[in-house]
Amino acid sequence: MIELLDKKHHREDFDCGKELLNNYLKKQARQDIKRKLSACFVLSKNETIIQGYYTLSNNSIPLACFPEHIQKKLPKSYISIPTTLLGRLAIDKKYQGQGIGKILLIDALKRSYEISQEIASFAVVVDPIDEEAEKFYNKYDFIKLPDSKKMFISIQTLQELFG
Repeated sequence: MIELLDKKHHREDFDCGKELLNNYLKKQARQDIKRKLSACFVLSKNETIIQGYYTLSNNSIPLACFPEHIQKKLPKSYISIPTTLLGRLAIDKKYQGQGIGKILLIDALKRSYEISQEIASFAVVVDPIDEEAEKFYNKYDFIKLPDSKKMFISIQTLQELFG
C-alpha cells in the first residue's frame, strides 16, 4: 500500500544506494511534510519497512523553458506555468529490479493527474539525479526541457492514461 510517510515507517533502514536520497528520507522528509513543503509517499512492506518513496509538491516552470511548440499553445500572459514536481523517487536496494519504481511512478502520476482536476497543473516535472534516472523517465515518455536537465510529462498525456 502506498501512503503518506508517518512515524510507523522505519526510515533509518532505507538504503537506495544514493546518499542524497537516503538522507532526505531519514533526516528531512518528515520536517518537509510538517512545513507543507512536500508530501512524501511510501510503499511499505508489513506496514513499516519502506520499499520505496516519492515526493510531490507544487512548482512552476517559466513559459520560456518549454519547447517552442508547447509555448505556442499556452497564453503569453503566463510568465510561469503551474506544474507538479515529482521531486524524489527512490527504491531500497533490497527491492530494486522488481518493478517498484514503475509502481511508484504510476501512483505519483495518477495522484498528480487527479489533483490537477482541482488545482491546475500543466505537467509533472522531474529533475533526474543522474543518467540512470533520466533513462528511467525516458522510458515513460517524459520530454526534456530545452536548456535544462529537467523533464516533464503533460497532464494532457496523463488524461489519456487515467481519464
